[in-house]
Amino acid sequence: MAASTPLLKDELDIVIPTIRNLDFLEMWRPFFHPYHLIIVQDGDPSKTIKVPEGFDYELYNRNDINKILGPKASCISFKDSACRCFGYMVSKKKYIFTIDDDCFVAKSPSGEDINALEQHIKNLLSPSSPFFFNTLYDPYREGADFVRGYPFSLREGVSTAVSHGLWLNIPDYDAPTQLVKPRERNTRYVDAVMTIPKGTLFPMCGMNLAFDRELIGPAMYFGLMGDGQPIGRYDDMWAGWCVKVICDHLGWGVKTGLPYIWHSKASNPFVNLQKEYKGIYWQEELIPFFQSVVLPKECTTVQKCYIEISKQVKAKLGKVDDYFIKLADAMVTWIEAWDELNLLRTTGRLPNGTAK
Repeated sequence: MAASTPLLKDELDIVIPTIRNLDFLEMWRPFFHPYHLIIVQDGDPSKTIKVPEGFDYELYNRNDINKILGPKASCISFKDSACRCFGYMVSKKKYIFTIDDDCFVAKSPSGEDINALEQHIKNLLSPSSPFFFNTLYDPYREGADFVRGYPFSLREGVSTAVSHGLWLNIPDYDAPTQLVKPRERNTRYVDAVMTIPKGTLFPMCGMNLAFDRELIGPAMYFGLMGDGQPIGRYDDMWAGWCVKVICDHLGWGVKTGLPYIWHSKASNPFVNLQKEYKGIYWQEELIPFFQSVVLPKECTTVQKCYIEISKQVKAKLGKVDDYFIKLADAMVTWIEAWDELNLLRTTGRLPNGTAK
C-alpha cells in the first residue's frame, strides 16, 4: 500500500529516459502517481510516446532540448540513456529519482511489493557516515545504532547526496560478463543500506537512483555517449566517479543498497560490447585518474569542483584519447547551461548578471 501522505510529494521529480510507450508505469502507479514525471524521449522526435492516463508529466524530445539549450544542446547525449540528465537540468524540485523503463516493482522476501521511491527518500533524508565505517551498516535505520568504538564526534553524520539502489533478476553486468554468464540472475536480497566510505569509488548504475538535486545536481552529468561518440554505457559510471570525488571533497555522503527494483530485460551483450569496447580499456586509466584527483580548498561549490575536474580531465585524460578533450569541453558547457537555466528561473538574471 502506498503511504496516505506521500513523502516529498511537492519536492521530488521522477526522471525517465525512454524510446517507447511507458506501459511500465502501470505497475508503478500506486507509488508514482502522486509525483511529477519528467520524461526525456530519446531517438526520433517525431515518434509519439504514449503515457498512461492519470500521470502528471512533462515530456521533452530532441527538438525541445535543442530549442531550450540552443548551441549548448551539444552537451546532451543522443541515442543513449545519458539523455536523462536533461531532465535533471530542467527540474524545479529539490530531489530527483530516476528509473529505466525496463524496471518493475520487486517483491521483498516476504512477498510484499517494494516501494523503491519511498526507500530512496528515507535514504536521502537520513544522514550518512562516510568518515568511519559502522559494521552494522546504516546506524540511522530503525533497529540499528552505532557500534562500540564508533567516535561520538562523528555520530551526527553528514547530509546524504545520493541514494544508489540495486536490482533483482537481470544484473547490471558489462558485456564480457554477460557473454560468459548469459543465464545468471541476481536472486540475493540483502536487507542493508551502507554509506560508501570516503576515498572509495563505486560503479554507479543510473537505472534505480535518487539524489539531492540542490546538493549535487550540477555534477550529475552523464557525459557524451551514444550517437557520434566512441563509447556508450559508461554515462552513469562517469557521473558516479565525478559525484563521489566531489561528495568526498565537500563532506557529503553516498548510500548504496536498498531499495531493489526488478530489472526485466537484458540488453544485447554483442551490441553492448561494441558500445563498451573502448571503455573497458579506458577504465583502467579512468579509475586511477579519479583516485588521484585533488580539489583545491577554493572549490567550495559543486560547480567550481566540476570545472576543476574538467580541467584535469583535459590535461591528463586528453593524452589517452582526444575524446576526453571533447568530453571536458562538454562538462563546461553542461555547467554553463545548468547555471543559465537555473539562475534565470530563480533570479530572472543570467550568470553574467544581465536580465533576460
